Amino acid sequence: MKRELYNKLIEWKKSPNRKPLILNGARQVGKTWLLTEFGRNEYRQTVMFSLDRDKEACSIFEQGGPTSSLLQKLSALASIDITAGDTLLILDEIQNCPQALTALKYFCEDSPEMHIAVAGSLLGISVHGNSSFPVGKVDIMRLYPMNFHEFLCAIGREKLAQALTDGNWSLIDSLSELYIELLRQYFYVGGMPAVVQSFVANGELLQVRELQHRILNDYEADFSKHAPANEVPRIRMVWQSIPSQLAKENKKFIYGALKKGARAASFEVALQWLYDAGLVYKVNQVNAIKMPLKFYEEFGAFKLFLLDIGLMGAMVDAPASAILVKNDLFTEYKGAFTELYVCMQIQGTGIPLFYHTVQNSRIEIDFAVQIGTNTYPVEVKAEDNVKAKSLKTFLQKHPELQGIRLSMKNRIDQDRLKCIPLYGFREEFLRMKTE
Repeated sequence: MKRELYNKLIEWKKSPNRKPLILNGARQVGKTWLLTEFGRNEYRQTVMFSLDRDKEACSIFEQGGPTSSLLQKLSALASIDITAGDTLLILDEIQNCPQALTALKYFCEDSPEMHIAVAGSLLGISVHGNSSFPVGKVDIMRLYPMNFHEFLCAIGREKLAQALTDGNWSLIDSLSELYIELLRQYFYVGGMPAVVQSFVANGELLQVRELQHRILNDYEADFSKHAPANEVPRIRMVWQSIPSQLAKENKKFIYGALKKGARAASFEVALQWLYDAGLVYKVNQVNAIKMPLKFYEEFGAFKLFLLDIGLMGAMVDAPASAILVKNDLFTEYKGAFTELYVCMQIQGTGIPLFYHTVQNSRIEIDFAVQIGTNTYPVEVKAEDNVKAKSLKTFLQKHPELQGIRLSMKNRIDQDRLKCIPLYGFREEFLRMKTE
């Protein structure tokens, strides 16, 4: 499977200012596979230690010492000489060995010629657990579930994916029905690599759901294993409430929906735990759509999204027929799946993402994005019926802005409104970013 982050790993390898690399991301998004594939293709040899299982490797870091001594001992343990330039040293699940995380600082300072990449699924949790983080001494990347472009490549539709990258809209528009059919598949399968791989191998929808439920069960097991015991019930309440919160017309996260009288102070730790574990995306509100959006951010109002659209479908037991055949997904879920899809595709692009509610009004702008030197209100429509007053009314009151509407309709530019199909908006946003 092709992952877009692979190209950034190559840039990291070639960089004269390369530092030890930390690859972040939720469990089971493919971090270990990506690093081992990168090492296999781009280096003469790869040495990997899984620090959640390899106690001897952990012991080497716990004993400490200069980096030359650490490398000598690790080489002896692996029976491979770890040499600069032609060896990639991978430390997997590094959060299980805080001393290894701390050692990255000294590798940066004393052995910058070494190529070291580490992965951690719950690294954000570990850091908040008082581990010493090597600030300024590491390069950091984050891996997300597979986006729609990566999904198309995985299922053998590379030419369709390339057409999106090239912005060949005459071809894309002529194949719109096929893109919509494949988008439906993505809504069901999602972007967890093991699930996508299973779907590619046999196309069995029941097995897809079984794997998704297994991943969800693993995540819930992590709550009890890694979170403070007194926070586990609250973490589960926040986690399990996400689909119903998104199914509301107003998708703002409401603490009172968790239980009667609930307040932010009681659930802030639980919500932060889920965020640090990479299991949710948090999209904050802005009180104005102006440059730069970050200046207008409000931290008390936000939308909370699950990390993967396929996992959310499994969580609510959305039937395959509702997603792959009928229009139920696009008409009965109040845009919950579609907004999550949009949120997922923007992750990793570097495009700031917020939403906006007009004060003293029922007008809500689904998303607000900052692309290049411009800000855009974004309306998300789950189907090809694009009759809605919110964005039109908002643009009438803000003539300085151009709007974006994402829907199933073909690409077209209207007066102060870009209409972009859901299946091609990510690549269009990236092109706009470079213009």
